[in-house]
Amino acid sequence: MPRTKEGAIQRYEQYLHAVGREDIDTVCEVAGPAAKQAEDQGFGPCTSTFIVTFQMISPAQKKALRTATVDPQRVAVLAPDKVEIPTEAIRASVTFSESELGSSTLEYLKSNWYITD
Repeated sequence: MPRTKEGAIQRYEQYLHAVGREDIDTVCEVAGPAAKQAEDQGFGPCTSTFIVTFQMISPAQKKALRTATVDPQRVAVLAPDKVEIPTEAIRASVTFSESELGSSTLEYLKSNWYITD
């Protein structure tokens, strides 16, 4: 993935689509650093904590996530290797609240973008 805002957006869209498909492997790969942080705080491994997240998302929301896109104009570039994607940047056929999806910070680590917060 290129170290650009567009690269971060593309990677986050992969993550959103994976959440929509309940593709736990892709979700945990992209969200690895954030999931590791949560695990260190006692939340359990990504594979078990995200199953709970999948259950909290309605079938209509999951379907919408499979084709969701991100509005580049709403993405904040915090540093060349760090972007923030607010909930409002997510374009889908249904809306998501901050509590359902939340903003995500992505950082460029080891030649790819990962959700770190």
